[in-house]
Amino acid sequence: MIDAHAPARSLRLRFWALAILFPSAFAVLIALGTWQVQRLAWKLDLLASIEQRSRMEPAGIMAIEQALEEGVPVEYRTATVTGEYIHGGEQHFFATFNGQTGYYVYTPLELAGGRYLLVNRGFVPYDLKEASTRPGSLTPGIQTVTGLVREKLSEKPSFIVPDNDEAENIYYWKDLDRMAANAGLPADEVLQFFLDADATPVPGGLPRGGVTVIDLPNNHLQYAITWYGLAAALAGVGLFAWFRRKS
Repeated sequence: MIDAHAPARSLRLRFWALAILFPSAFAVLIALGTWQVQRLAWKLDLLASIEQRSRMEPAGIMAIEQALEEGVPVEYRTATVTGEYIHGGEQHFFATFNGQTGYYVYTPLELAGGRYLLVNRGFVPYDLKEASTRPGSLTPGIQTVTGLVREKLSEKPSFIVPDNDEAENIYYWKDLDRMAANAGLPADEVLQFFLDADATPVPGGLPRGGVTVIDLPNNHLQYAITWYGLAAALAGVGLFAWFRRKS
């Protein structure tokens, strides 16, 4: 026996199912948009903080270490250090700079008192990886270096990043502890941050400093607009369906 009321009941069930799902989906979209607005505020504060730190008068080693102990951010903080490069301990980070493939040269700087800091002296082309190919870059004696502090990474930033090839002295992520060990430095005497040297010219022109680019992506406004736009579209569809049923 055919139930003549079945289609009507099916339509009612579909209507009430959608009546429940629409508000839930709308609430989720609004929540996502609001979260992106909050993230936008956080990112703007972060960028402002980084901009301020990068333009401050250069700090000394003691000030940076104290900030780290107190949990104060030092990423991109300007700093000045003085010491002597240990060129035999160069470590090489695979990189591109101005469209050219090569390496960032991380060289241990021996400070007064026997401690060490790994300094990213800058970029060298791919075929000039080995120090012997650019003897002019091996600056002797006491050097004063100004640049931006870069905080130590606790782990590989992503599974898609290749593992470091220590045997070939090629790094794909900045593992400070392994760089220091590969350079033959005593672990307890190595400062727990890097310094990216500024663009001050060096003898021979290499490595080319000033490679640090402060470019944190900030797409949160676009994401917020997208989520709110989808919420508005869903609301419009829901209202249209409601009024059409009433008419």
